[in-house]
Amino acid sequence: MFETDVFVIGGGPAGLSAAIALRQHGMRVVVADGNTPPIDKACGEGLLPDARGAAQRIGIQIPETIGYEFRGVRFHGERHKVEADFPGAPGIGVRRTALHGLLIDAAGLAGVDLRWNTPVSRFADIRARWIVGADGAASRVRKEAALEPSVWNSRRFASRRHFGIAPWTDCMEIYWGERSQIYITPVSKNEICVALISREAGLRVEEAIARGFPELRERLAGVAAVSPERGAPTASRRLRHVTRGNVALIGDASGSVDAITGEGICVSFKQAALLAEAMAAGNLQRYEREHPNIARKAHLMTRVMLLLDRGPMARRLGLSAMQMQPWIFRRLLATHVA
Repeated sequence: MFETDVFVIGGGPAGLSAAIALRQHGMRVVVADGNTPPIDKACGEGLLPDARGAAQRIGIQIPETIGYEFRGVRFHGERHKVEADFPGAPGIGVRRTALHGLLIDAAGLAGVDLRWNTPVSRFADIRARWIVGADGAASRVRKEAALEPSVWNSRRFASRRHFGIAPWTDCMEIYWGERSQIYITPVSKNEICVALISREAGLRVEEAIARGFPELRERLAGVAAVSPERGAPTASRRLRHVTRGNVALIGDASGSVDAITGEGICVSFKQAALLAEAMAAGNLQRYEREHPNIARKAHLMTRVMLLLDRGPMARRLGLSAMQMQPWIFRRLLATHVA
């Protein structure tokens, strides 16, 4: 069916990033995906500065013109407000479809052979030195390669919708409520992304706002939604192994971090750089060995941030401490994006 150095199954951000990084090492790369681009996904659409830096290191430029830059992060909860600027470059809010289009263009310029509307069901049809599974959290590649068992897996639920309103903030804002969080990310001069993360399956963005976020309810009163709502589970999942033979997993297929960190795309960019180096050296064991280190910081940050999700008392104490001692939040944010 195909003959190449590397065959990537899945043309989302993880698969395209891996393909671009592999082309930098001179390898022939085919990417196959059963969908028609651009591919959308429920996510908060905020790229922190380290994600932009990780993308740049594999040859992907994310310009200011594609979205809306923000200078830092602001927490709201239990009548407290705390914020901090990023220590260096700004983050950027960008529509997932716009980001996917940018990555497709970058892959095409790099010489990647892109095959859309091309589902792949069997490895037997592929003649390639390496196979990369970048086919998401429900990865068929992972199952076919017998890499399914995970070390641990915690699960919550996320949904996202866009609203046609000029951003009122130059930060990514996180509103903490009872058993849920809402992220506000500016994505253009007249549009914001509203992302909900909750322990309650089936909870919708507007229902959550009306029920538990009065400040947002007031701000968005009468504002029209400009996109349909999209939802998906979000999980912190680690696999025992991410390689077997000539097969390697990347992105959500290789495990995932909770959306609360905003680090999923950044992790994929870093995995792409590592995977390309390992394949170019003919040593997948390096990727296997170093893969857990890439997401370790994000998993740790998930645990830290979810302390605020334990109840109003925990949020009140945590946010009050950060408001009285602003250096705590500055240090936490600087460590997160370092």
